[in-house]
Amino acid sequence: MRVPAVAGQFYEDEPAALRRQVEACYTHPLGPGKVPVLEDGPRTLRGLVVPHAGLVYSGPVAAHAYAALGRDGPPEVVVILGPNHTGLGASVAVGTVDWEVPIGRMRCDTDLARRLASRPPMTEDMVAHRFEHSIEVQLPFLLHLGLKAPFVPVCVGSQDLDPAVAVGERVREAIQGRDALVIASTDFSHYVPKEQAYERDRLAYEEILRGDVKGFWRTIRKHDVSMCGYGPVMAMLTAVGPVRPQLLKYATSGDVSPMREVVGYASMALYA
Repeated sequence: MRVPAVAGQFYEDEPAALRRQVEACYTHPLGPGKVPVLEDGPRTLRGLVVPHAGLVYSGPVAAHAYAALGRDGPPEVVVILGPNHTGLGASVAVGTVDWEVPIGRMRCDTDLARRLASRPPMTEDMVAHRFEHSIEVQLPFLLHLGLKAPFVPVCVGSQDLDPAVAVGERVREAIQGRDALVIASTDFSHYVPKEQAYERDRLAYEEILRGDVKGFWRTIRKHDVSMCGYGPVMAMLTAVGPVRPQLLKYATSGDVSPMREVVGYASMALYA
């Protein structure tokens, strides 16, 4: 069992308070407006881009992604790709145990996890996950929705183009024939003036909307977009293949609370 690393820091650590916090993300002025229910939807949602900062800042933007999931219906399995902020563990680390947060437990699809970890560039490793927040902060939203599907956490340390594409190809191969949702956990620009964040992040998410993995990579490099999870985004785009991308919401921490330098957040959905 992987126990919470950032409960009480990135989100509330008491179950009732956490449920209220998640619901407040949906009803926040920057949120989608209402708390969703998990419907028996069309299941055309194949990928999501979701931020992972503290819920007080990125939660309202993240809520748009999970509202879209609620409308689309429950997948069979979820793969969450998150960056490695700590530098610990394997370069591409697959978790193979259940994860616990204050409002419940996310079961790991151990068969899929071990299939992913059986070949390079991925390997079974929990060290990379021990203190990492990028995957953990997605779980309160998934559990609050009442999602029963298992998941596989993948912590991506190497974010160069070729390794990220290799991760995506491996995920695509492993989920073939399954009704899977692949989530890329990332924030966008970090600690820059709001106007600069809006401009640079727009350049980045427009490449995602085009589905252009190489164009996205070139834009990140050319314009020095300080995303922390561009590797997971490239891997997710590769894994889900040709899709219909949609920008659900973009905002910054400066839209939540006045500050000189901001972090950018985007929620994006990719439909078959």
